[in-house]
Amino acid sequence: MWWLAIPLLLTLVVPARAETVVAARTLRAQSVLGPDDVAVVDEVVPGTASDPSEVMGLETRVTIYQGRPIRSVDLGAPAIVDRNQAVILMYAAGPLIITAEGRALGRGGAGDRVKVMNVASRAVVLGVVADDGSVRVSANR
Repeated sequence: MWWLAIPLLLTLVVPARAETVVAARTLRAQSVLGPDDVAVVDEVVPGTASDPSEVMGLETRVTIYQGRPIRSVDLGAPAIVDRNQAVILMYAAGPLIITAEGRALGRGGAGDRVKVMNVASRAVVLGVVADDGSVRVSANR
């Protein structure tokens, strides 16, 4: 009797465990997320958060229904400027700084672009919300 020994290479495919953050309850647009608002499920959904700490303190831009994955595009920085709020428009170029009173035509958080109406001229400009609630505008080029 003859025995033939042949080395055998086996490859096992083990799926990686991944988690997705979902809404624990229906979250209305403009809600700031807290620990009670989210849950974690064992599921892979591209474009979603995998760790609850990634979404804490962010604001929902749209309504997210219970059990639905929380996508990064549905969240943003909490609004600093509300629609119709009086804001300071600021233009800076080198040592020159010009400020004017404006009225926000939309909501926005730090870094968001919002339209603002200059109260004196009634001109509508597009600017970026700063951390202090003012809106920075730049020259049209």
